[in-house]
Amino acid sequence: MAEALVLTGRGHLLGWSLRELADRLGVTVSVITHHVGSKDRLLRAVVEEALSGLRPPPEDLEWDAWFRAMLLEIRAPLRRYPGTAKWVLLHGPTFPSIMPMIDTGVGALERAGFGDAVGLAFATLFNNAVMTLAVADDRLTDEGDGPRDHGSAMRDLLATGAGRAGMAVLESTLMRMFAPGTPEAHETYYRFVVDTTIAGLTAVRDAGQVRNTSGASKP
Repeated sequence: MAEALVLTGRGHLLGWSLRELADRLGVTVSVITHHVGSKDRLLRAVVEEALSGLRPPPEDLEWDAWFRAMLLEIRAPLRRYPGTAKWVLLHGPTFPSIMPMIDTGVGALERAGFGDAVGLAFATLFNNAVMTLAVADDRLTDEGDGPRDHGSAMRDLLATGAGRAGMAVLESTLMRMFAPGTPEAHETYYRFVVDTTIAGLTAVRDAGQVRNTSGASKP
C-alpha cells in the first residue's frame, strides 16, 4: 500500500498501472491481484489509507465551526494524493474510519436545527468543498495534452478576452488562483467556497426554509 500511495502522491490516483506498481515491488501483477484483488479494490484501499489519519473535530463546536475545521482538515490528504478527491465524490467516504466523522457532523447539523435537510446540508458542504479539489486534480491529467491542458486553455481565454474589463478582473483574481505552483492562492479559494457554503446554509435555515421531523417549519 505504501508504494501505491507514493505513486499517487507523485502523480494521480489514476496515473499509474498495476504493472508499474508490480515493477516497483519486484513482483508480478498476479501477486498483487491475488492479495488485493482488482485495480478498483486497490484504489479504494489507497483512498482509505490516505484518509486514515482523519479525526472528527470536537463535538462541542458549533456546527459552522465544526464543518469549517473538518473541511480544512480533509483538504490536506486529498491534496497530497491527487485523484482521491474525485474518487470520494464518486463513491462516497464509506470507510469504517470515516464513520465517526459522519456521525459527529450529522449530529452537529441536527442540533443546529436543519431538521429534514440535514442530509442535504451535509452533502452540500462536503461536495462543494471537495469538488474544488477534484477539479484541480483533474487538470494534472491534462497538462501537456495540447489544447486540453489548463495552460493552453488559459492562454486562449486571455487572448479572446484581451482588453475587456471583466477578463482583467478574472485574470488578476480567479485565474491566478488556478495557475500551477500557487497552493496558497488555491487555499484562499477553497476557504472562500467553504465559508460561502456555510453562509448560504445559515441563511436558508434562518429564513425558515428547512423543516423539522414533525413537518413544521423550523424558525
